[in-house]
Amino acid sequence: MAETMDLGSVSRGFRAMFSMLSPNESSFEKVEDVPPYVQQATPFFVGLMVLELVLGTLKTGGSVVTISDGITSISAGMISRLPTLVMRGCELTAYMYVWDRFRLVELPWDSAWTWWFTFLGVDFCYYWVHRFAHEVSVLWASHQVHHSSEYYNLTTALRQSLTQQFTSWIFYMPLALVAPPAIFAVHIQLNLLYQFWIHTELINDLGPLEWIFNTPKHHRVHHGRNLYCIDKNYGGILIIWDRLFDTFALESDKVIYGLVYPIRTFEILRVQLHYYFYLWRKSKYYKKINNKLSTFFKGPSWKPGKPRLGDHSNNPKVTGKEVPHDPSWPLHLQVYVVVHFLLVLAVYHDMLSQLTILGMTGYILLTLTALGYIMDQRPTAAFLEMLRCVIMVAMLRFGYMKPLLPSLSVPTEVRLRIITDPTSSSAGSWMKMYDYDSMEKQSKFICVLPASL
Repeated sequence: MAETMDLGSVSRGFRAMFSMLSPNESSFEKVEDVPPYVQQATPFFVGLMVLELVLGTLKTGGSVVTISDGITSISAGMISRLPTLVMRGCELTAYMYVWDRFRLVELPWDSAWTWWFTFLGVDFCYYWVHRFAHEVSVLWASHQVHHSSEYYNLTTALRQSLTQQFTSWIFYMPLALVAPPAIFAVHIQLNLLYQFWIHTELINDLGPLEWIFNTPKHHRVHHGRNLYCIDKNYGGILIIWDRLFDTFALESDKVIYGLVYPIRTFEILRVQLHYYFYLWRKSKYYKKINNKLSTFFKGPSWKPGKPRLGDHSNNPKVTGKEVPHDPSWPLHLQVYVVVHFLLVLAVYHDMLSQLTILGMTGYILLTLTALGYIMDQRPTAAFLEMLRCVIMVAMLRFGYMKPLLPSLSVPTEVRLRIITDPTSSSAGSWMKMYDYDSMEKQSKFICVLPASL
């Protein structure tokens, strides 16, 4: 029986990745009964990314993902989920508040009609979440994170914003007047999971499905910085909304991915926050209050005298010969970054109490920032990484991370030794390599590149 249940769980988890669950198996009366589909999808994320890597290598003769870009994308995904570790998601919290106080009708939670209505409602609302995130600069400041990669692969799907969830909930509130929260909690997860597999270049035309569903072919256009790709194909699961509202474009010329003005960095906090600083600087150029406000609430390309969304014809020309940002860096640093990234990834999945979560959230942010500095080859990377390693050694030695270690057959003290010894060595190595005379001088481990926040 246990084996059958396990197989059933695997089947449901895999089908959830493609929003292929039936109403009977995914309708719940209470929000507390809704499975954490996104959390349970981690093995499928990993499996599909490995499969894409293998098939991509066989098909193209090269890798479809680089270490630097892949780690940056996964790091963004980790950061985007941190708020949900200490509180329920903003979308669901706000949704339940409106439902409890202002609902107009109470559709039956166990009706297939309610399930399908909510499916369409969530996808329709997501279209507008997504469209506004491109057409309103202050919302684009959060969403640009997802578009910052110059590659297009399954790790790109995980490159999510820390701040977008704090505004996206607004667009789902009309649905909260009629659709039960538990059914909404199902579909908000399934809608997100569906969008994972469409981030690949390995799948081409899917025939008649292209008319109704969002597919890799359609979503590649959305991620392009070619002129014909800008502000197109916003759909989540369905592409019909784009066809209805005239935001649809077919893939034609070779798609060049990334931001119109690439940021060319792997430092995760800079990826997350740089556009907010840009908007602030841009607004300071204007003296009129209406121009200052327009900087934040009109399109990213807007300037005084231009339409609401600006003039995209002034964007840098795309030639099709653009090369993604992938600076060369020593193999030993690549191994170092991967090892320490895997360590913090293990910590991320094993956080427990609220107090531990808050402390470890800070440590995770410090680690991902330090690894980004290394990948960017910044002069100050050695100092920051030395500091991070010292903090981790102290946390391990004083037992603050013992509750976070996975329960394996190996004794805890052995696991501590396995992690602590290389971390201590890392701290010592960075300490020896760092030039204390100036934080702006070149570390013997790090190549100097012009990089600044």
